[in-house]
Amino acid sequence: MEIIGALLVSTIAGLSTVLGGLVIFFKFKEDNILKFITGSLAFSLAIMIGISITDLIPESTFILFKNYGIEKWIILSFASFIIGIILIHYLQKLIRKAEIKKSDLYKLGILNMLALILHNLPEGVATFMSSYKDMSMGIKLALAIAFHNIPEGISIAVPIYYATNSKKEALFKTFLSGIAEPIGALLAYIFLSKYITDSLISLILILVGGIMITLAIEGILPKAKKYNLNKYLYIGMLIGFGLVLFNYFMF
Repeated sequence: MEIIGALLVSTIAGLSTVLGGLVIFFKFKEDNILKFITGSLAFSLAIMIGISITDLIPESTFILFKNYGIEKWIILSFASFIIGIILIHYLQKLIRKAEIKKSDLYKLGILNMLALILHNLPEGVATFMSSYKDMSMGIKLALAIAFHNIPEGISIAVPIYYATNSKKEALFKTFLSGIAEPIGALLAYIFLSKYITDSLISLILILVGGIMITLAIEGILPKAKKYNLNKYLYIGMLIGFGLVLFNYFMF
């Protein structure tokens, strides 16, 4: 029974990304679409950078410092972050080769999806294991994760929808990112429960932080600046960082 409850909590947290994807059903006048895309991309990059520097990296490095001491902490944290940067560059190259005929906006949406799947897998493990041990703690963690998964859903759905004009594809890609959380949690519990430690999860989350910060700066920011709508760029970033700070202090 505890397993079912823990899986349910992890599923709700993961699939909250789909709620963010529903933003594509809002109607915009044609001359406002570029403003919306600019603001959404800026919002997304603020969420990605903000979550990485206020949540993923600080908490994970603290755990590594506590478990290994200062020397190994520095080496492990730095190595994980650099591997994340290398990995996202490699994924960008693969997508450029595989999707030559697709637009840059579509490729950006796919990269966001891949980055967030990698992000959601260890989060799913953490939510599942926390809920399995202590349901109240798991629910609190799931609420925090759901709160930032919603804007992450926006970062996947908006570029894919405006590149393909397909709500179905945009929502499906958002769903794939979200479902990675409970699936990853369940598989990890079945096959890797003996090997999952807070240090391993921390290393993965630092790696994901490197991926998200790099993607935000090198991938999303240039696309957001492309339309020369700086007012909406700044508004989107301001709302995104404000939301991250709200999540940080509330949860």
